[in-house]
Amino acid sequence: MDFFAPLLATFPVELLILAALIMFVAGFVKGAVGFALPMVAVSGIGSLVPGAVAVAALMLPALLTNVWQALRDGPRNAWASFQAFRGYVILIVVVMGLVAPLVSVLPARVLFLVLGAGVTGFAAIQLAGWRPSAALARRRSAMVGSGILAGIFGGLAAVTGPPVVLYMLARGVPKVEQVRIQGVIFLLGLCVVTLVHGATGVLDEVTLPLSVLLILPAFAGMGLGLWVQDRMAQEAFRRATLVVLVLAGLNLLRRGIMG
Repeated sequence: MDFFAPLLATFPVELLILAALIMFVAGFVKGAVGFALPMVAVSGIGSLVPGAVAVAALMLPALLTNVWQALRDGPRNAWASFQAFRGYVILIVVVMGLVAPLVSVLPARVLFLVLGAGVTGFAAIQLAGWRPSAALARRRSAMVGSGILAGIFGGLAAVTGPPVVLYMLARGVPKVEQVRIQGVIFLLGLCVVTLVHGATGVLDEVTLPLSVLLILPAFAGMGLGLWVQDRMAQEAFRRATLVVLVLAGLNLLRRGIMG
């Protein structure tokens, strides 16, 4: 209990219960569509606590659920996915590591506005009917641009999903492969970001116990979400992915505008 004492002295139990419920929902969404745990968690928990605390809180749940997602089909398949997209993965991870220190200095409203605008914009153009061709997606410039954007969003709040998802959809990557490579990218990137936040003080005696506390609800939600994903058709999966992006992005914008 000594480990959780600073957390209990800082936040009321009611707030922690609400944060756990939000993380359960975030885990469910991640299980169902393969991403968006950070977006749902940051926009939801960020309504209860400062932005940097919300980012720190999601670190361990996001990291460990990505271990599950990446290795669900076995280490061999995860390695094959990494090899197929290794340049893309490495680019994202490097950019995430370079951007992550900004979390400790950026105002919370700026953080939410940047994330909300990016996430909503990515999803809106897709729901409006625009979709890059497979030929365009295979260009090196498209890969580099998507990777840099994913790294920036991922470094700020582990929100790597939108650029990665749109790139994978444009490439026509099958659902199972898409979810697995997303897990590999998120896992490697979060390993780097978690180390950075430990060094910058974002993960401290209060936020680290909070992140540990939220692991179990994240796993419970993801387990239910995976059950749903296994029964979802490819097109329904694509549409659900984009709807989740819009809703999460709008909520981040609301948080940034309203403070």
